[in-house]
Amino acid sequence: MVKPVLLFGYGNLSRGDDALGPLLLEFVESHQGLGNIDILSDFQLQIEHALDLEGRALVLFVDASVSCAKAFDFAELSPARDKSYSTHALSPSTVLAVYQDVRKQTPPPCFLLSIRAEQFELGSGLSPEAEVCLTQASQFATLLLNNPALDFWRQQAKLCKEESHA
Repeated sequence: MVKPVLLFGYGNLSRGDDALGPLLLEFVESHQGLGNIDILSDFQLQIEHALDLEGRALVLFVDASVSCAKAFDFAELSPARDKSYSTHALSPSTVLAVYQDVRKQTPPPCFLLSIRAEQFELGSGLSPEAEVCLTQASQFATLLLNNPALDFWRQQAKLCKEESHA
């Protein structure tokens, strides 16, 4: 049975800060009740992941990002085909577009929690800065998962956007 909330972290545990997505999932699994939450982790997003959106009320993608100005960023996603569409590693928005094409319906509300990352060297661990960002992002994810309501998540996305423009 599909649970209403999907928490999907992706990244490579062997590539430094790229591990932020899967490590946030480990934090949630050890600190959060998972009654209504499915956890999914993978190295990267692929076309098949569009099927994992089926039957969800909310989806939270979690990934490392070098473009975050703060410790993390949080935004609602829309379906969009970008340059990743023809590659083996899709963007979350492209996964939504694939879902829309395959299912002929609007995907469930999906959000992206991006965690600031700095280095992705093979065989390295998290940078000290990424560890701090992971702690803050994990606390924010806990807040979201304890309030699994679309209006609440949209309000948080709006606040994050306002803070990034302040």
